[in-house]
Amino acid sequence: MTTFSDNSVLSRRQFLTRSSTVVASVAASASLLMTGTAKAAPHTIAQDCTPAITEPFYGRHQGGIATAMQRHSYFVAFDLTTDKKDDLIALLRNLSRSAALMCSGPARFDPHANPDQPMAQTGVAVDLPASRLTVTIGLGATLFEKEGKDRYGLAGKRPAALIELPHFAGDQLDPQRTGGDLGIQVCADDIQVVEYAIRRMAAVAAPYAVMRWAQSGFAGNFPHGNTARNLMGFKDGTMNIDPDDKDTMRRFVWVGEEGPLWLRDGSYMVIRPVRISLEHWDAMKQSFQEQTFGRQKANGAPLGGQNEHDALKLDAQDASGMPLTPDNAHAAMAAPENNDGAQILRRSYSYDNGIARIAERWPPWRQAMMFDAGLLFQCYQRDPRTGFVKLFDRMSKFDMLNQFATHIGSGLFACPAGAAPGEFVGEKLFA
Repeated sequence: MTTFSDNSVLSRRQFLTRSSTVVASVAASASLLMTGTAKAAPHTIAQDCTPAITEPFYGRHQGGIATAMQRHSYFVAFDLTTDKKDDLIALLRNLSRSAALMCSGPARFDPHANPDQPMAQTGVAVDLPASRLTVTIGLGATLFEKEGKDRYGLAGKRPAALIELPHFAGDQLDPQRTGGDLGIQVCADDIQVVEYAIRRMAAVAAPYAVMRWAQSGFAGNFPHGNTARNLMGFKDGTMNIDPDDKDTMRRFVWVGEEGPLWLRDGSYMVIRPVRISLEHWDAMKQSFQEQTFGRQKANGAPLGGQNEHDALKLDAQDASGMPLTPDNAHAAMAAPENNDGAQILRRSYSYDNGIARIAERWPPWRQAMMFDAGLLFQCYQRDPRTGFVKLFDRMSKFDMLNQFATHIGSGLFACPAGAAPGEFVGEKLFA
């Protein structure tokens, strides 16, 4: 099993040929209604909002799904250490209460707070505005059943779509970056607010759970209205679902009557760290990069097109009679018209963990330090079997980007519907 810690070793040939990808997807970037502000595309960082703007924690849906993307993200997966259902209820209640408080406004010192209460007076975010903070909570399959055991009497309420993701071609998953009973993601426009929020969530969870794996992420501060670019330099999210399109969101993102009551109006989160061989990619000619993506690097337009949002020319041919867009280009592989209309809502961030040690066997044996960086791929869908699994099964085998990207971790979490004031996320699960 290949890992990417400081002391990991992996041959360049293995790294380049056994890779898979979801990197730089061609999913969408139409406008998104940001709570209390103007519209902003999901992969565009809004420029017309002030840091004081807050995103509501309570509501029909959890925040952080249809919310306009913030600049910073931090995801942590947890394993529960208790075997009591009442402890699980207390955990979800306490997480919801703390999240609602943090999302409501700036952190303040409380002179009456118990100094022994975890995170009561960290001071990390004191006087900082909420910066559009959101907290999204998801439940993993192992919370319902683990090693054949019904842990909390909830096995009968596990949704059929909360599956164990299959092994995809090229996967090099590190068990220490995979799975989890509980997943929590915080996002905000201020990195210190994100740091404060995730530490507080971890402290609230500490009596009942331990951290399993984590990954932080960031998005570039691109001009308002521009589709953000990923670390490969291409626009990321040109054809994403428009979260302001209620009909499309109901069809592809929000769980409907097919799901259990506690999950209706919720969604399924797939989250996978994807390491990119940036040094190898940067050495490629731009023409090759554009053939790999199926898009022009400068403006994001499809090959043969003029503008970013022009329709893909999947049937067009060049002067020699060859397809203008290669059949295995990333844009072609991810296009809904090539996947029976399947769509997902992408909400991915870039990441950079510093450098990692990679073994090279040619010309002579040597140890090379390379960037441990890439994409924290994340998507939401009504059913992962007809969303991510359907799309990525074929992409993992044939996508041209596979020679540059390797999936090193994975998680699937059912994100319950939002909570009303006085309720907690997932409360209906225990009704």
